[in-house]
Amino acid sequence: MPQLNPGPWFFIMITSWLTYTMIIQPKLLSFVTTNPPSSKTPTTTATTPWTWPWT
Repeated sequence: MPQLNPGPWFFIMITSWLTYTMIIQPKLLSFVTTNPPSSKTPTTTATTPWTWPWT
């Protein structure tokens, strides 16, 4: 069965992962996020409970 031979597929997998980690990943990580997290404390809003008509 040819699919059990790891010879050519292992080389393709290693080549694709090396391409991803060496070329694509640094380019993706160099982008600045469009909405950086802020140091403000989140505000909590006062909510009123819903009155169910059948209780």
